[in-house]
Amino acid sequence: MASPHFVYSVSTRSVAEVEAELDPSTVHGADLRFHGVVRDLEEGRPIVGIEYSHYEGMALKELHRIGESMGSDLPDHLALVHHVIGLVPAGVASILIRVQTAHSAAAFEICREYLKRIKMTVPIWKRPVFSDETGREEGP
Repeated sequence: MASPHFVYSVSTRSVAEVEAELDPSTVHGADLRFHGVVRDLEEGRPIVGIEYSHYEGMALKELHRIGESMGSDLPDHLALVHHVIGLVPAGVASILIRVQTAHSAAAFEICREYLKRIKMTVPIWKRPVFSDETGREEGP
């Protein structure tokens, strides 16, 4: 999905796959890419990865809303957000945020704000898959 300054997607495609298809920037001086990578520990326990799920319609709607709001609040940038759903192994990126601006300081500020808004409002959930998991859900 896209708007004039913002492209977003949520799918099983890897961050590496999406990033490999990006064209270089010829207009902007700053081309910042943030990778949110799955750590190998969760709650002090080793994990093999994180299983991401989402409410598709609402997630895409909220990403669109964030993009429109960011374009209004912080104009003169281009952005791309891709979040992976499904199992993402430890050491692999689950989210890519690309921000293109004229100057680097603005790119860092805008990227940080996208990440903050995404984490606060987009219905994407994570469930760690622990190394010692026996195939049953943990909990009370």
